[in-house]
Amino acid sequence: MQRRRLGHAGPVSSCLGLGSMALTGAYGHVDPGAAAIIGQAVDAGITMLDLSDLRAGSEMEAMVGKVLDGRREGVLLATCQGTDPWTAGGPGRLGRSCDATLARLGVDHIDLYYLHAGPGVPIESHMAELAELVGAGKIRHIGLHGGTPQQLRRAHAVHPVAALSTEYSLWQPGAEKEHLPVARELGVGIVARAPLGRGFLGGRIRSRAQLDTLDLRRADPRFSAGNLRRSMRMLREAEATAADMDIGMSRLALAWLLSRGEDIVAAPSTGDPIHLEMNIAAVEVSLTAETREHLARIFSPDRI
Repeated sequence: MQRRRLGHAGPVSSCLGLGSMALTGAYGHVDPGAAAIIGQAVDAGITMLDLSDLRAGSEMEAMVGKVLDGRREGVLLATCQGTDPWTAGGPGRLGRSCDATLARLGVDHIDLYYLHAGPGVPIESHMAELAELVGAGKIRHIGLHGGTPQQLRRAHAVHPVAALSTEYSLWQPGAEKEHLPVARELGVGIVARAPLGRGFLGGRIRSRAQLDTLDLRRADPRFSAGNLRRSMRMLREAEATAADMDIGMSRLALAWLLSRGEDIVAAPSTGDPIHLEMNIAAVEVSLTAETREHLARIFSPDRI
């Protein structure tokens, strides 16, 4: 699988990573056998395991640690500090959170450690703490999870940020105008979260009624009946393009995203081995400039 460097001096990752959302229960019931997808992804050439979903937590890290026992080499582990470190725990909270993660994963370092950004987050002081963990060898690279372009600038001014994790897909292309210009100016790579629109771009979610009662997407306004109806019109146009190319919509959506720049790594989440294979197949899809721009027009923010 193609490799890409995140940032000017960041880690090298497979162009496709594996996210953790679908394995945490965020989308409802998780098959007990879904954990096997982690080993299958690594066997297939995926090097990045992105555990930055806030719901991943300690159980997910422990599970990944077991899967990677004896096969850590070549795997890029990306994860984040515990929830809301700026409201509890006081000084040293980030260090303690990092140590706990290292213990659960059974490793001596984390390749990419994200700082969650949001309103009220003391970016400068937290970046300084993470920089100390880099100096101690516990973290190789620092990333930023979410946040504004201004927060990215502030974080990068304290210590180089290797990668920005942000939601980015055909359905939600706002990062292209909001975050990518600043990230590229600073030499920061992009890890695209929810690159399949939390499942919408796969074409299987036609109504909110299909979602499990425990599915977090039921509270997402993008999945309301009215918004889905509008989005479905755009999806049908894109599906026609996929059909003309004789590929599935998921493959087309991922291929489009990967074509937007060599500094982008997509991290779709799945617990289904067939879906994993389809996602990986997207790496081999080549799109013409005309097709790329046609898809971008279909999902233009003005239409969404």
